[in-house]
Amino acid sequence: MTDAPATVTDYLASLESPRRDPFLRLYHGIKQHIDPGFEHRITYGMPGWVVPFSVYPAGYHPTPELPVPFISIANQKGHIAVYHMGLYADPEAKDWFTEAYADSGYSLKMGASCIRFTNMKKIPYEVIDALAGRISMPQLVDRYRADDPRN
Repeated sequence: MTDAPATVTDYLASLESPRRDPFLRLYHGIKQHIDPGFEHRITYGMPGWVVPFSVYPAGYHPTPELPVPFISIANQKGHIAVYHMGLYADPEAKDWFTEAYADSGYSLKMGASCIRFTNMKKIPYEVIDALAGRISMPQLVDRYRADDPRN
């Protein structure tokens, strides 16, 4: 995708096969399992869930005009990516996730907070669903507040 759609609806409508169905399954799984307190919107050019300014008015420390990100999903050039800030910020969540992913039998391709899916037939949807619901918004905000370099 070269031009970022303005709305989540536009983003989802722009998806093409063969990634459309896996992307939508990941997206709807996250949406179903995530703490409903997170705000759902386009963030960094992709569908995502963020901490509303009403909860954390200081915003994301590198770009305070943007809310604190939590989970985003993107259709990239060579893969689908799920970005999960909780994995970056919470070592226990990351340990749980890497173990659950290994137990799925699939090979994990991951950066600090980016999970990459290159094979659309090898996505452990249940693990991603569980990950989406593993950290509540109050837990994320408490962790973020403690680690925010502006404090």
